[in-house]
Amino acid sequence: MYAGKSVDAVVIVAPMTVIDVDRFIADGFAKLEAAVPREVGDAARDLMWRQIGLSPDDPSGWQQPVVWAADLAGKGPFGELMRSPRLREALDEVAGPGGYQPRGVLGNMPIRFPGKAPVDDRGWHIDASVALPDGSWAVSGRPETMLLLVLLSEVGEDDAPTRIRVGSHRDAAEMLGERVLDPFEAGPLLDEASKDRPVAYATGLPGDMYLVHPLTVHAADEHRGTRPRFMSQAPVTLTKPVAPGGDNALARALA
Repeated sequence: MYAGKSVDAVVIVAPMTVIDVDRFIADGFAKLEAAVPREVGDAARDLMWRQIGLSPDDPSGWQQPVVWAADLAGKGPFGELMRSPRLREALDEVAGPGGYQPRGVLGNMPIRFPGKAPVDDRGWHIDASVALPDGSWAVSGRPETMLLLVLLSEVGEDDAPTRIRVGSHRDAAEMLGERVLDPFEAGPLLDEASKDRPVAYATGLPGDMYLVHPLTVHAADEHRGTRPRFMSQAPVTLTKPVAPGGDNALARALA
């Protein structure tokens, strides 16, 4: 109590962020809504339809459960997606400024179609993130890439969204340690280590993105809906491996 004087309260305002960094640290992923306007995502999807030679208005041509496409040039709406200022801000918040190599292309995209028998590609896993001397890739407890999911179609829980085991990055880190494993060898071990985690679904609208910790266990899902799902799954190369004790959100997520 200060007699005769008034004391102004000091209000500390946390800096604004484009994603929920605390949730990324706790859950191992975060959603970036409207990284680009929806019409940019719609335009990219239209180009993908042309690339695969099928039509959104002719389901009779949807004969395969999964058709692979790719953006390897980064032109037009694909470049707009990858050059998104909001994406750059989100990556800065997770990996730190200068902590990653900006991507110029979307890369590979599995387009999943409804009404077909499920493909046997839905096992729980983490993506290979370390290049070996022989040119192959391996799973590592010290990953050198992180996963970026880019939605180009509206994706609900029935539309084959990527399934994510919430908080499983810590299970994977504990299981792997500093080991480097073949991805097929690691899959069952990661599944067992994270089996009790709750599951979230990467749903959203064209132009939404998900930043996924490289050790977060995830899987494809069966398509139970009626609309094809367009979503790219691209690695973002980091400038140094993720390890406990680092100062960015990727490292703090393992503490």
